Amino acid sequence: MESAAQAHWRNTRAFEVTEDSSKPKYYCLSMLPYPSGALHMGHVRNYTIGDVISRFRRMTGYNVMQPMGWDAFGLPAENAAIKNHTAPAKWTYANIEHMRGQLQSLGYAIDWSREVTTCTPEYYRWEQLMFTRLFKKGIVYRKNSVVNWDPVDQTVLANEQVIDGRGWRSGAIVEKREIPQWFLKITAYAQELLDGLDTLSGWPDAVKTMQRNWIGRSEGLEINFAVDGEAEPLTVFTTRPDTLMGVTYVAVAAEHPLAVKAAANNPQLAAFIEECKHGGVSEAELETQEKKGVATGVYAVHPVSGEKVPVWVANFVLMGYGTGAVMAVPGHDQRDFEFAHKYALPIQQVIAIRSPLPPHLAPEFAYDVNEWKEWYGDKTRDDLIVINSGELDGMGYKQAFEHLVAKFERESLGARRVNFRLRDWGVSRQRYWGCPIPIIYCAQCDAVPVPEDQLPVVLPEDVAFTGMKSPIKADPEWRKTTCPNCGGPAERETDTFDTFMESSWYYARYTSPGANDLVDERANHWLPVDQYIGGIEHAIMHLMYFRFYHKLMRDAGMVKSDEPATNLLCQGMVIADTFYREVPGAPNEWFNPADVDVTLDERGRVTGATLKSDGLPVHVGGTEKMAKSKNNGVDPQLMVDRYGADTVRLFSMFAAPPEQSLDWNESGVEGMSRFLRRLWSQAHKHVADGPAPTLDLAALSPAAKTLRRQLHETIQKVGDDYGRRYTFNTAIAAVMELLNALAKFDETGDSARALRQEAFEAVTLLLNPITPHTAHALWQSLGHAEATLEDIAFPKADPAALVRDSVTLAVQVNGKLRGTIEVAANAARDEIEALAQAEANVVKFLEGLAVKKIIVVPGKIVNIVAA
Repeated sequence: MESAAQAHWRNTRAFEVTEDSSKPKYYCLSMLPYPSGALHMGHVRNYTIGDVISRFRRMTGYNVMQPMGWDAFGLPAENAAIKNHTAPAKWTYANIEHMRGQLQSLGYAIDWSREVTTCTPEYYRWEQLMFTRLFKKGIVYRKNSVVNWDPVDQTVLANEQVIDGRGWRSGAIVEKREIPQWFLKITAYAQELLDGLDTLSGWPDAVKTMQRNWIGRSEGLEINFAVDGEAEPLTVFTTRPDTLMGVTYVAVAAEHPLAVKAAANNPQLAAFIEECKHGGVSEAELETQEKKGVATGVYAVHPVSGEKVPVWVANFVLMGYGTGAVMAVPGHDQRDFEFAHKYALPIQQVIAIRSPLPPHLAPEFAYDVNEWKEWYGDKTRDDLIVINSGELDGMGYKQAFEHLVAKFERESLGARRVNFRLRDWGVSRQRYWGCPIPIIYCAQCDAVPVPEDQLPVVLPEDVAFTGMKSPIKADPEWRKTTCPNCGGPAERETDTFDTFMESSWYYARYTSPGANDLVDERANHWLPVDQYIGGIEHAIMHLMYFRFYHKLMRDAGMVKSDEPATNLLCQGMVIADTFYREVPGAPNEWFNPADVDVTLDERGRVTGATLKSDGLPVHVGGTEKMAKSKNNGVDPQLMVDRYGADTVRLFSMFAAPPEQSLDWNESGVEGMSRFLRRLWSQAHKHVADGPAPTLDLAALSPAAKTLRRQLHETIQKVGDDYGRRYTFNTAIAAVMELLNALAKFDETGDSARALRQEAFEAVTLLLNPITPHTAHALWQSLGHAEATLEDIAFPKADPAALVRDSVTLAVQVNGKLRGTIEVAANAARDEIEALAQAEANVVKFLEGLAVKKIIVVPGKIVNIVAA
């Protein structure tokens, strides 16, 4: 059945689309997968959600595009190549072939004619072209940046590859090293990226909040501290200038020029700076590590008091963030306080609660450093004033801020600044398996972009890869070239792009297959994406770069829209039980759920487990996200082979709403399989009785009318669940209820058979977006051998069928449900009240009470108030 449906779709090119102005367009896109070798259940859930939306939109008259591609560059391919003694390219292309077959086996309505593979020159040529254009516009630049360096593997490591200060693979102590890196000026778009979030009403609030926080707009004051013996001042940025008189020291990064100069004659400081080179470079790591520092012996001059404050080198200050220097106010900042307490530096209170004090505080209330967060951390409070600050005393935050801005700008000691937490996008990677950065280095001309007619710069794929050094860095012949400016000898850049580059514009390339640029005029037909689907773990990095790159393309005249996607759906994780045994002196040994027999309680919860291979107990580790580290993943192909693609798709949509986590349960999969078999059996039992006559509405019995009303209520609900609410689980539940009602309907005769025909056809169409293989076969069995579901519209509810002759009302006594009554849909109020008071169970609860008031909510409830 499934192979026949897939062959039909393939042979008819059912899901290939062109720009058809006669229909509204709908671009549905799920985030492209990394070709790791096999799909996991997270993929299945993600792509099934997209497929349900795509198929439904097609059935409601849209020209739907749903493409697919492969995010094929990146470090995992290098790691796998080392492990399997092969080249990354060979491993990647083999995985793509396998995973493409898996996606096709699940029956997704994908336009494969638009497929992209990001590691091919046909794809990355265009991002190289875009990079050279951005270089010429000044959006691209090169500067030194601090990175994690593995001295054994001779490579830069991502923060997550540094484990306890050592390289994840070599075990070598990681160094901080300053090397040249290429950057894109995303900060030039910081305000627009922030403002644009207000236009994205179809994006989850959680994602927008995460992006706002990451962009981190802050208004503050840039202040210059003169430094003894130095011509240049030390510049700091602060959002709390009202605390300026509480500065008792200044902290600088280990790489700051002032620190480096001071270390020349200070062995202790030099040793500390060397130690800092082995720390992490992420903000998260800096927040959690022990705060450490060494005094430089240098003093800065406070710009107001003229007092000298010591300059310290601190491991919590990064050179790449802000100015690489911070003014420390230990009386009102947790980090500064911890540091000052550790090194016995002064702590000065400069913020207090405005009088009168809160009732629970004594008049002699004194500053308590242990309560700084509670009383002094919020600049938006209007009950705080500045103290111990001379001319600022008695001012609130805003007044003090404005006073100091005016003073410092007048005296050229500082200026108002808007700062962003967002930093420019570093796109250089010192690894092999990535898109070559199209830059040539010439001794005479410096860095020169590769001319457009010499693109792409092709990454060699047939290489010997050991992981010790990038093959293109190790190959002098690959590096050797000629300067396009002066014609002299030159070398190619051997860094490759961050793989976020490829995934930042792939959605646009899908719109313009074969275009002789990144995109062509077809892009403006399809963009922006109408529905984007992917995990919330991509909320900051990918989705930020995705939005940024779209604005770059817009400013280059390639697209007209401001944002790449109108709506975003972040699906929940797929979680499953975990099982393990403890291994003395080693990590736990984790076992796949398929290899374990479990004992369940009456609620279906796991209470015990044994390993199938030896019958011995294993620990139940709880329910967690499917992951290789816990060996709790379920192979989708195994499930497809065992139950069929439609069953897997159906369970993925039924087990939970899209935004929530899905708890994998094979008994639930079996339940979905039984439902489909029951549908198949009932439909074919109906078909076996021969062709059904035309439905005669006038001939329907009361029971038949009730069933038909439920049928059309289900049509109405499922259409809303698919199209507006995206609650596919409730849509499936409604179809299940309808099928149960259909099974109980035992009337015979022409009217009954005609109604069953209408019902089975509707159920087939309602389930088509989720179980397309079953729907394809059922539609033909129901007498439509010549027509295909790709051409059939989603059913519409018949308004006449929805009209009820009677309604069921809940009857309450003093707010508690005591019975129900059936009344005519147009029954008068006094008739409803009489029937409610006459209901047998209600009569019992009214004994001895006097009815005070009766409240009738039409079509819903009767509430009798009695005492």
